[in-house]
Amino acid sequence: MTETVATFFGDDEFPVAWDHGQKELLWVHDDLHIPNPVSPMYADIGGWWLKCDYMFRRFGTPFASDWISKIINGYVYTAAIPAEVGLTAEASEYGARYTPRTPQSEEYAAEIGGYLGWTLPYYAENFLGWWRDRLVPEMTRNFERFDTYDTDAASLVELAILLEDAIDMHDRHWQIHWVLNFAQFSSTMNLNTVIAEVKGEGDHSDLTGRLQSSVVNRNWDSIEELWKIKESVKNDGGAVAEAFTKATAPEIVKALQSTPEGQQFLDKEIEAYSAEFGYKSMYAHEFSFKTWREDPAPILEAVRGYLEVDYDYPAEIAAVARDLEAAKAEAVEGVTGEDLERLQGALDLSLRMNPLTPDHHFYIDQGTNARVRLVLIAIGKALVAAGKLEDPEDVMYLRYNELRTLMAGSNGFDAEDLVGDRRDDREEAYELRPRDWVGTATEENLAFPYLALWAFPDKVYRKPSEVEGEIHGLGASKGIVEGTARVVLSPEQFSQVERDEIIICRMTSPSWVVLFTKISGLVTDAGGMASHPAVVSREFGIPAVVGTSDATRQIKTGDRIRVNGTTGIVEVLA
Repeated sequence: MTETVATFFGDDEFPVAWDHGQKELLWVHDDLHIPNPVSPMYADIGGWWLKCDYMFRRFGTPFASDWISKIINGYVYTAAIPAEVGLTAEASEYGARYTPRTPQSEEYAAEIGGYLGWTLPYYAENFLGWWRDRLVPEMTRNFERFDTYDTDAASLVELAILLEDAIDMHDRHWQIHWVLNFAQFSSTMNLNTVIAEVKGEGDHSDLTGRLQSSVVNRNWDSIEELWKIKESVKNDGGAVAEAFTKATAPEIVKALQSTPEGQQFLDKEIEAYSAEFGYKSMYAHEFSFKTWREDPAPILEAVRGYLEVDYDYPAEIAAVARDLEAAKAEAVEGVTGEDLERLQGALDLSLRMNPLTPDHHFYIDQGTNARVRLVLIAIGKALVAAGKLEDPEDVMYLRYNELRTLMAGSNGFDAEDLVGDRRDDREEAYELRPRDWVGTATEENLAFPYLALWAFPDKVYRKPSEVEGEIHGLGASKGIVEGTARVVLSPEQFSQVERDEIIICRMTSPSWVVLFTKISGLVTDAGGMASHPAVVSREFGIPAVVGTSDATRQIKTGDRIRVNGTTGIVEVLA
């Protein structure tokens, strides 16, 4: 029997209702993807966890067979299900309850690991080719259908069927995601293990973090295109450049629309960028945030920011490339013989997979979820026109089957009252501080490999700081910086970020990258060493501390702070 490290089953401040079999599991707050209170619609049909059983089954993992979710006080918590015969726990998906998948054979966990070890190197060796030649074209074809579908002319029943098609696409793309993710995650973990073994004792986290960078991927593509727009505006001058001297995106839009040159710029440059890179939002793992495709304000804010600091993309990408080459040289320095051969093999496999992190975000986390959102909004507009809802966004506050019955007219509830109550509940949840974890933490479940992405087991063992004004997290990007804090909790606050400020936020996603060109440091509530804020901070060379749990509550905009990206300590100075 594995040893219990700690338990939490609820208290007056954070009550938890438990169903059968749930208390025995470790439930982790998913602040990595969904740091905010979740919408009912996303909780029902959008979760990344919905296809994890497919990953565990396909690869033959001896340590887990399913991954389930539970909404606690408005926040998403997830638990990995061990590959253990007889384990049962209540779970739900698409509005239906089920029992997580577990093996029938007592020998499964002991024997299947051989299959995993036998096939995994083949995935690592070949997946990049599959991705480029077969899987990206498949997803691109799927996107084309939704991007060209005339939702304004569609009937409500046609939109209902389109939503089912969007869910099918979502499920298929997340199957692809988990094959990619596990193959890449395993190659990265293997590299980290080999480095630790051949280079001996010591902290190699900075080196292994730098080795996760890449210079050819869709994230850098999006940044380069914004830089090209910025260069065009800077060099051409005139009315377009004058418009970008305005302080906010609405003022920029108004100024651009007031001149023929400005309107042409919107119709050509901004529309082209939006069509290629606009299928993302501030938090990709949620349907309730507008995409850049719907509202180009973040694009215009990014261009304004690039003009303000005269952002130099070629210099930035060259610096990332130099650091990656330096990290590769550092990794093999002093290693010889069979150890060098082994290290070089692990390094080559891991580096080949690096571009897949930003690329799968582009196509799946961002692109796929954005298309589902846009179908839901089209349905919302049709229901508003039919007098069944007040706002298209109200669909996000319904559950999957509630929306289907409302569309069909067979609902037995008052939609406007229900939506109003749930909007109020979500607003109240924002005032609550969610716990990092609940349930039962054991040595076994804390060893689940993926938990490192959420900064576990550190979050279980970490003691609160005894020094006033000192916040502890994980040092994710080395260096020390002092500066003014800027707390950013919503997309509307992007435009308020000033040059050289230090961003304090719950979590970042690829849509935040436009801010990295002008900030001097980063502190997040969520994330581990391989999370988005950690990787991107290292690429941009700014000190970062991640996984603090509550920096956004302890630091205020305007505070003078010191961020130590090496030790993981943040100090509020004044």
